Amino acid sequence: MINLQDKFAKFSEHWTPKVIAEMNDYQFKLVKIEGEFVWHNHSDTDEVFIVVEGKMKIEFEHETIELNQGEMYVVPKGVQHKPYAEQECKVMLVEPKGVVNTGENSGDLTAQNDVWI
Repeated sequence: MINLQDKFAKFSEHWTPKVIAEMNDYQFKLVKIEGEFVWHNHSDTDEVFIVVEGKMKIEFEHETIELNQGEMYVVPKGVQHKPYAEQECKVMLVEPKGVVNTGENSGDLTAQNDVWI
């Protein structure tokens, strides 16, 4: 059994997804987000955002959506997006193993991949 709150308590940094489980070729990752991220896309896979606590927004080219605690959204593969949160938000990501958090736009916010907690 995995307790999400116990896992979130093990780290404090933002924008650094931590793997908590794998299912087939998919990983379940927890991430704390706050502030602005970078515009990016994932050309090979959809990306799932599940808000565990707080609220966040995902900006797209022509719209911005807001996700609140208990809500989820699937960003289709290849779609440019920029997640952000005005206050700390705890999120679960579900994506194939090996997906880089910044897509093909590496930079200061690119997190080390496959880090387990």
